[in-house]
Amino acid sequence: MVDEDVRRGGNEPSGACRQFRRCRLALRTVPPRTAPEAIAWYLPEQVARVVDLGAGTGALSRLLIGSADEVVAVEPDDRMRAVLTANVPGAMALSGTGESIPLADASADGVIASTSWHWMDPAPTLAEVARILVPGGFLGALWTAPDPDGAFLTEARNHVARSGQDGEPHVSSLTGLEERGIPAQDQTLVIPEDAPFDQPDRAIFSWDVALDADELIGLLGTFSWVITMPDDSRRSLLDQARRLLSTFGIEGSATVDITWRTEAWRTRLRRPNGQLGDPRSLDP
Repeated sequence: MVDEDVRRGGNEPSGACRQFRRCRLALRTVPPRTAPEAIAWYLPEQVARVVDLGAGTGALSRLLIGSADEVVAVEPDDRMRAVLTANVPGAMALSGTGESIPLADASADGVIASTSWHWMDPAPTLAEVARILVPGGFLGALWTAPDPDGAFLTEARNHVARSGQDGEPHVSSLTGLEERGIPAQDQTLVIPEDAPFDQPDRAIFSWDVALDADELIGLLGTFSWVITMPDDSRRSLLDQARRLLSTFGIEGSATVDITWRTEAWRTRLRRPNGQLGDPRSLDP
């Protein structure tokens, strides 16, 4: 998602402002990047307030609307927060970080970090989340990306290998259609024994989305490693992508199913008497 490379860098690359504006438009049409079933797993019933922590441009916030009376999106980057405000007007966008959340004590029923937890310092973030949660409130961390083992991406990789293009970095990145630089061991919610939370549950969600060529190219254009490319490299990548899609007959209104995968973790804040989590089941 847009968060990744921008948070690494600090200084905005030339042309990135234009790309953020393009991304804002593209995000209105790209498919949700979190399984709807994952939202129901976290929020089986309506709550008063849920926090999207490290909200980026609001992909998760948009899905949380309707599951809580109030959705608060906390994001440190001004540019991404501006995109979020434009695209998800139903969410309250605030400047903040995992280590410093601008909310009162015991004021949130749940906190979810979508493909952002690995950027936060776990110890102070867990303490800050514990501060703002009501007793029995939940913390969720999830990571979502196109499934590299899905049918289409597997066939695309095989095609690239047969054609001898597998050494082209842009082509191999395209066939993965995934964000870079998040080690598998970082896609985990680890709760230390001295933290006031239950040990987390884990669930995997997969779903297919039918996309045409324009939608796939638009999706590719919302990834941070594409947004931050020099203009010439970005155009070359997107041209390569469209040519690759055409070899599979994905042109015009023709669509292909892209398999997405969400790995989700959840835990609950212990109650003051030491009782674990919520006395009700987390599952609906």
